[in-house]
Amino acid sequence: MSPTVFEIVCGAQSYDWGKLGKDGSKVSHFANGSPGFTYDEEKPYAELWMGTHPSCPSTLLETKENLKEYLKAHPELLGDKVVKHFGDDLPFLFKVLAIRKALSIQAHPDKKLAQKLYAEHPEIYKDPNHKPEMAVALTPFSGFCGFRPPSQIASFIKTVPEFAAVLGSAASSFESKFAEGSSVTEEDKKAGLKEMFTALMTAYDGPVAEQVEKLVARLAKETGDEFKEERELVATLNKDFPGDVGIFCTYVLNIVHLQPGEAVFLEANEPHAYLDGDIMECMATSDNVVRAGLTPKLRDVPTLTTMLTYTSSPPSEQILPPVGFRSTKHTTLYDPPIEEFAVLLTGLAEAEEEKFEGIDGPSILIFTEIGGEVTLSSEGETVSVKREGQVFFVGAGVEVTLAAKGGKATAYRAFVEAP
Repeated sequence: MSPTVFEIVCGAQSYDWGKLGKDGSKVSHFANGSPGFTYDEEKPYAELWMGTHPSCPSTLLETKENLKEYLKAHPELLGDKVVKHFGDDLPFLFKVLAIRKALSIQAHPDKKLAQKLYAEHPEIYKDPNHKPEMAVALTPFSGFCGFRPPSQIASFIKTVPEFAAVLGSAASSFESKFAEGSSVTEEDKKAGLKEMFTALMTAYDGPVAEQVEKLVARLAKETGDEFKEERELVATLNKDFPGDVGIFCTYVLNIVHLQPGEAVFLEANEPHAYLDGDIMECMATSDNVVRAGLTPKLRDVPTLTTMLTYTSSPPSEQILPPVGFRSTKHTTLYDPPIEEFAVLLTGLAEAEEEKFEGIDGPSILIFTEIGGEVTLSSEGETVSVKREGQVFFVGAGVEVTLAAKGGKATAYRAFVEAP
């Protein structure tokens, strides 16, 4: 009989934007001690992948079998309902991200657009699936998420001449329509945002770089608390991406801040960019990303400016509040409005334990904090958790108990149940 709960080994990905090992990357910290991992304090450790994605599939610790192939051979671990609805593979990918500098200005296509992009450009968009994402902060985190209210953008156009210069004729048009106190419909807002953002993203590189240089020089002379965050962010983005048009997104997109345990859900066709911090991230299994700024990678500006919903809201509306999870006492649920995944956060004080009824689908569980002796028990067997970053697969319908016997413990668990 195959095991229903087992430890898996997960791969660490090194990208330029990742935190260096010596700077406390959560990715290198969690991966350190796992088989085959070699720590280098000068290396950027960006992502820890937990799942079956072919680019970096997890393996079973004891047998070294590929998790994807193992699940194909043992579909009962996924559960009948999940297999019937999603097929014989995990529909989600669970990650840890450690962000040192901004990721690209980007959005993910919905299923219909993903299928179209895959059919037309399979060399760029490598699958026909959508890629909704959710991020839960492990450390203080900041990111771009969705458009600012148009009145805020209009105010920046008025007070940031370099921004207005890049927008050209679109600047005066936008400012006149959306000045503070103007009465406009939601459709007017969307049309205005699309016109403005398209003008920004299609501006010529030379004039953009010239205006960025002027902006950085002017802001360096300014002091005071008003717009201090924007000043500092412009300087940081220009240091990492000199002269890039994405720097002006500081005045277009919400700057969202999360404290540990807070979450944002990034729907399809919404602009965003992670800026700084360590997070747990869960997403539908896909590689589809449409980029248009702050990146050396391919930029697909026509697709991005066409696909966005152009809805706008304040930063507070980007936060996804957790709720209680079934009969548990120490666990909260982050449940975004999609069917591929949800995430649980369990926080135990010393001598506390959490008993989970079986979930009607597979899950992946990672321990992110261990303050003493911690155990994971299921089906009469108990495993001692030795280090932060240990990852376990839990089969469908299996009851598990987490116990903190010598200090606190924190665990995140991504799972899916068929609708």
